[in-house]
Order: sequence, then structure tokens, then C-alpha cells
Amino acid sequence: MKELRNIAIIAHVDHGKTTLVDALFQQSGVYRENQQTTERAMDSNALEKERGITILAKCTAIDWGDYKINIVDTPGHADFGGEVERILSMVDGVILLVDAAEGPLPQTKFVLNKALGLGLKPIVVINKIDRPDARADEVLDEVFDLFVSLDARPEQLDFPILYASGRSGWAVKELEDERENLLPLFDTIVSHVPKPNVDPSKPFQMLASLQTYDSYLGRILIGRVASGTAKLNMSVKALDRHGKAVEQGRLAKLLTFSGLQRVSIDEAQAGDIIAISGLMKTTVTNTITDPSVETPLEAQPIDPPTLSMTFSVNDSPLAGQDGDKVTSRLIGDRLEKEAESNIAIRITQTESKDAYEVAGRGELQLGVLIETMRREGFELSISRPRVLFKEENGQKLEPIEEVLVDVDEEFAGTVVEKISLRKGEVVDMRTAQGKTRITFHVPSRGLIGYHSEFLTDTRGTGIMNRLFLEYAPYKGPIEGRRNGALISLGDGEAVAYALFNLEDRGIMFVKPGDKVYNGMVVGEHNRPNDLEINVLKAKQLTNMRASGKDDAIKLTPPRLMTLEDALSYIQDDELVEVTPNALRLRKKYLDSNDRKRASRKKEQ
Repeated sequence: MKELRNIAIIAHVDHGKTTLVDALFQQSGVYRENQQTTERAMDSNALEKERGITILAKCTAIDWGDYKINIVDTPGHADFGGEVERILSMVDGVILLVDAAEGPLPQTKFVLNKALGLGLKPIVVINKIDRPDARADEVLDEVFDLFVSLDARPEQLDFPILYASGRSGWAVKELEDERENLLPLFDTIVSHVPKPNVDPSKPFQMLASLQTYDSYLGRILIGRVASGTAKLNMSVKALDRHGKAVEQGRLAKLLTFSGLQRVSIDEAQAGDIIAISGLMKTTVTNTITDPSVETPLEAQPIDPPTLSMTFSVNDSPLAGQDGDKVTSRLIGDRLEKEAESNIAIRITQTESKDAYEVAGRGELQLGVLIETMRREGFELSISRPRVLFKEENGQKLEPIEEVLVDVDEEFAGTVVEKISLRKGEVVDMRTAQGKTRITFHVPSRGLIGYHSEFLTDTRGTGIMNRLFLEYAPYKGPIEGRRNGALISLGDGEAVAYALFNLEDRGIMFVKPGDKVYNGMVVGEHNRPNDLEINVLKAKQLTNMRASGKDDAIKLTPPRLMTLEDALSYIQDDELVEVTPNALRLRKKYLDSNDRKRASRKKEQ
């Protein structure tokens, strides 16, 4: 039996976790010599590959001599932070990865704080050391300061340090050492990470830390065996965090991890990370245990959602022309299936029955769900994101986020001014080598729609990172979009002649030939009020043509929006129509008389 080591790789988004796991695979023999491999193999989901981020935590295992090393690759994005907390309870050590140029960022602080709180002793790897702007010594000082500020215990401060390049596949203990392979990292994992502290003689117990769904096996629960032995077909029961029975059942399938595969086994020893199927109601934070046990294992509560959107049936004139999944029943079934595997999402049906309230941890998380659904052929109407408030002792509380921005010095003033308008407060400001790093505390609702404006203000050079901080007293109203909308008057296809004559009214969102309909938002007015316009008007031809009058029309290119841009742009009386091949902005009420009635009702 091989000795076990359980580790998680934690880091801020884009600091190279998944690329490092690729290199560990290559050098531990997971791949055959002639096997074709993919970059960032752990990012198996199409959206993960496109965006270059890890969305779902994933388990893998590699064999290294007499050791089996279970590795969990964690998301680095705050919206998926709920996964990180629970994963850390499965492991006995963490590799903290820090970019050699960027240094520790908000998510680094978040994940490290959780790891230190659980008593884990990290291995610090300063990655991307071959970057031309790497500053290894300064970053190491920043990491040490971060440990101290998070009240790390003396034994946690005595962390091993490695310098690495995940992409090139080497790690060294000293910068001047020869850069050959990842042997120093494997040796440090084996010597520094303790073996699982478990008792094989006690009855079987396992805390469900991750949940996925498989079309053949149904609900799959992943966790570490805390005591005893798991055997195929053994009877078990599930207990919630308070010790209440959830269900009884059998372990219909036992799976262990080996490289990128899940392998069927007949029994699993205490300390191993396994996946099980056969339970229908058990979920994350529940304890799966021998029927004789009455006390559940301690579990991290699931973080509450901070943002919600309404997913409703697409009822525009162009509905059903693009997707094949358009009914409320199909949308409801798909959202229920999502809630099965993504426990950070909460779904409730609204009174109208053809719409669902979907609450999650942030815009990115909900944006990923919408993008996935449109690729599956769904058509949806999505409302503006709303922040979820809390009521405590008669006081209204709202979620506050810690925002860290890195900008060129010349843009710092603009960013501070814009975030102040959104009720943000400057907490810290540091300038070095022409760059300014500013830390703000900002209400979550103030950040909806700000990212694209931030990129415009910093000419695409600014970097913004955000992290949920706390609930705090309501900060008062925040001014929304200042400009009104340009709304189409009719149904048809946009005409170049009409668009050219309307250019002085504002910025267009459509180009000639695009399908439009009455009530669709086709542009942004350069004044605060909404304006109805006719983008279908063609040039009237006569039998008298003056020379030089029919020059080719030169149109300003329209503003094209991504899904996140569109969701953050719309107002409360607008929706985003999402279909597999199109994103359109529209008014909630397509008829202008209905819109007037609704606005009068709102004013009363």
C-alpha cells in the first residue's frame, strides 16, 4: 500500500496553478512518452479553456515512488471561492503559488487565510521566475508580510520556499541552482506535507466536499475518508451538519483518482480522496458514515449568495428562431440540474411560473452558467443583476467587496474618482515604478457594470481584482447609467442609410442587416432620456439623381458587447435576450404604451 499525501494548489487567478499540474503530470509518468497532451489538461470544460481560468475544482493523483500524491487544483476566482474553503478540509498541506512579478493579490490573501485558519503549513512556490519583470526577493518579502498580517503561527511562518517555472517544468530551492526538473518540488511535498491524520480502526466516515453529476452514475460526491474503510455496496447513512439524518443508502460505486481518470475500486483506505455514487439526496457539507455513527464531521457552512438574476422565457418577436430549448419547463429542469452540482447557486421559481430567480456568488459565476446554457441551445431573457441585502436588528446590510487595482500612475486619479462615485472608500494606496496599487472597499452593487468602464478609463492597461469582504450597513443610492437608450420603432433589418442619419443621436449597437424589433435597444442615446428611432428607413430613390450625392456611406463601427458587458449595462426596465448565436438588449415592455404605464406606476 502506497503512502498518501493530500495537497491542494492555491493561488490567485492566472498565477499558473493548472500549468504547474501539467508539468507534474509530465514528469511523474501520467502520460506515455508518445501520448498527445493538451495544455492545462485539468481545465477540461470548454469555457475554462477559452477564458484561461479554472471554474471547477478538480482532483487528480500521481504516483511518485512509494507515494500516492492526491492533488486538488482549485479555482483562483473569488466567485468560486466557496469551493476553495471546502477543498482545504480534504487536504493536509497546500502549495501556495505566487506570481514572481505580480506578487500576492486579493485571492492569494483569501485562500491563504483559509489554509492558515485550518492549521495547514504551506509550501511557497514563487512561479513564473523566468518572466523578464520577475522580482523574486521583493515578492518573497511581500509573502512573508502577508503571513504575518494573517497571524500565522510560528511553525507556519517557517515555510519552505521554491522558485519555479511551471511552463518550463522546473523548480529550484535557490535561484542559482541548476534548473532541470520538478524533483525539488516532489521531494518537498513528500517531506513537508504530513500523512493524513486518520484512524483506520474506527467506523467509516467521510465528509462530502465536492459534488458533480454524471449522466450514467447520477450524483457523485467527492471527499476524504476520515476514518475506517469504504467498501463497495456497503450500507451507509448521511447526516447534515447538525446531526440530522438525510438518507440511507449503499455505496453503489467507489472511484479513486489516477492522473486524469477516475478508476473503479472495491475498497478505499482512510485518508484517501475518493468519489462515490449511489446517494440521491446527500450534498456537500453532509457526512457519509457507517449506520452506527450519530455524530457528523465538522463542515464549513456554504457561503450565502450575494447576487441574483431572473432567468425567464424569451418572449421577443425573434424567439425560437435560433435555439431549440425555449420553454420554461426545459429552463427549469436545466437550472435544477445545475443546482445539483453547483451548491453555491440557489434557484427559486417566481410567481409568474415562467421565470426563475437564480442567486450566486458573483457576475462571473452566473455569466458562466448563462454562457454554458446558450451553447446547449437555450434561449433566455435575463434581468439586470441585483444585489441581495440582509436585514439585521432592523438595519439594512449590503455586501461589501475588497477591490485591488493596479494602474499606471496617470490613471489613478480617474479610478479613485469613479469608485468614490460608486460609494467606494480608499483603504490603501502605494506607488512604485510608475504603477499605483490601490485598495478599496466598495459595495457590490457599485461594481456592477464598472469593469468595462475601468478598462476604458485605464486604456486597457488596468488590472482589477475583487473579493467578498463582509456585509455592512447600506451606503445609500448609487447613480446608475447616465445616458438613455435608443429604441427601435419597428421590426425588420437595420438599414445603413438610416443608421448613418442617426449617428448624431448616439452610439449604435447594431450594424446594417442585423435583425431588430419594436422595443429592442439598438444604441445608447447621448442624452439622459430614452428615444425611439427608426433604423429601418431606406433611401427613397427618384428618377433624378444628382452626381456626387450617392457616395458610399461610411458608418462608425457599432459597440459590440460580451455577455458580461450586456448584463452590467442594462437598467432595471431592460433585459438581455440570450440565444445560441445572438445577444440583444431590449426593453422589458416592448410596446411604448406599456412602458409609459409602467413608468407612471413606478413614480406613484
